[in-house]
Parts: sequence; structure tokens; C-alpha cells
Amino acid sequence: MHITSVRFIKSAVGRDEVLEDGIPQIAFIGRSNVGKSSVINALAKQDICKTSSFPGRTQLINIFLINKILYLIDLPGYGYAKVSHAAREHINDLISWYLFDSKYDQKKIVFIVDVKVGLTKSDQESLCELEKAGKDIIIVANKIDALGTKALAKQLKAIQGMVGDRKVLPFSAKKNTGVNALAELILS
Repeated sequence: MHITSVRFIKSAVGRDEVLEDGIPQIAFIGRSNVGKSSVINALAKQDICKTSSFPGRTQLINIFLINKILYLIDLPGYGYAKVSHAAREHINDLISWYLFDSKYDQKKIVFIVDVKVGLTKSDQESLCELEKAGKDIIIVANKIDALGTKALAKQLKAIQGMVGDRKVLPFSAKKNTGVNALAELILS
């Protein structure tokens, strides 16, 4: 199964009737500057999300309709962002509200990590909270094209060691590595 259509629906800052219409939701989450927008654009096979080297660019919940059957939810990045302390707190509150307090049911959570950096403390804390809440998590190790073979194998092994039995999907938006595998996991 492939992604054949993607349409931007709207940006939300909290409770929204679109999120309550019963269409399954796939949420994308990761640390600021992890390449979340690049992953989404690679899946969509088009530039639907703005990419930026500016950490904290996404500050709203962006909602896209995929194949007219499910919502792709682009959440803001957590952790470091080039925004004020108050704005960073607002972003973290928005993410927490959507994932844990809103009662919206996410079919899957695509949890994106930078393979070069590995799992940071904030990644580990976020992953732990998602696991405690019983979320169905897909872990994507992004930016694999930035490492050589040996360094990549070492980083993937380290990430795998930290996430236990969960499968880690190697991904490169630049080289389209992992795109079809992620689409299959999302659409299954």
C-alpha cells in the first residue's frame, strides 16, 4: 500500500472538530531539528511541510489527510528550539495535551530520532511517557545518509539497545531509504 494523496486540512492550537471526526490519526513526533518535516515530505512525495534549519519552526498541530482515509498529524518538535522560554513551554504543553490529555486516539506514533545524535535524554523521557500511555510506536532513525557504514551500524545498535524489542526503522529522506517500509507500517 502506498500514499497516493495528501491534502493539508488545517493547523490547530488545541481541541478541534476535525480531530474528533473519527478518522484515524498517525502522529509524528521528534526533537526539534530531527528532520520530521523531511520524513513527512519523503512519505508524501511532495513538499507539504516546510523544512528549516531553524529549530522550533513548527509550533502548531498541522493536520494532513492521507489517501482520504487517515490523518497525518505533524506535531511541533520538543526540546531545544530558537523561541522564547514561554513559547517553548507552550509547545511542550500542546504536545503533551494532544498525546495524553486530549483523549484523541492515535492509531500510531511515528517517533523520529536523529541517528547521528542517538536517543537524547528528552527522547528517552518522551518515549517512556508514550510507552506508559500504551501508544503504538514506530521508531524512525532518520538521517542515516549522514553516517558511514561502520558509524551507522554502531549508532543503530546503540539506539536498538535503548529501545529494547521495538523495531528501529533506518530512514533517509535524501535517499528515500525506508520510505516504502514506513508507508506500509502507517497504512497497515
